Amino acid sequence: MQKREPFDYNERYGVKRPRSWIAVAVITAIVGVGWITWAGLYHSNPEIRVQLISFTVDSDRAVSVRYSVERNSAEATSICTVIARDFYKDIVGQIDVEIPAGQEKVELVSVVPTRNLAVNADVSTCRVK
Repeated sequence: MQKREPFDYNERYGVKRPRSWIAVAVITAIVGVGWITWAGLYHSNPEIRVQLISFTVDSDRAVSVRYSVERNSAEATSICTVIARDFYKDIVGQIDVEIPAGQEKVELVSVVPTRNLAVNADVSTCRVK
């Protein structure tokens, strides 16, 4: 029986097998894991946290919204946008509520005037002024 030589990629095709993909994969993995770690830590501790507690449809023209706002720093004034929606998910009322500096955790009740009957209410955004 004749002894076979191992297959030589370079001899058969005239090019060397590329190995640079390993370095690219390692660099991509290091950068990717670092970015995911940073994003997770940064976004897990937002500057302002808002929690909707309840809402009540008072009439065809008003909705009461009860919510709590928790801030990392109570030194800055915050503005929260409270909205009311109708059956078709159209915004029928919106107000901006200014929360003065002072307390880190605040519970608020806001009355949102509406142009039609609202069936839903929510705190859309909160931001530092």
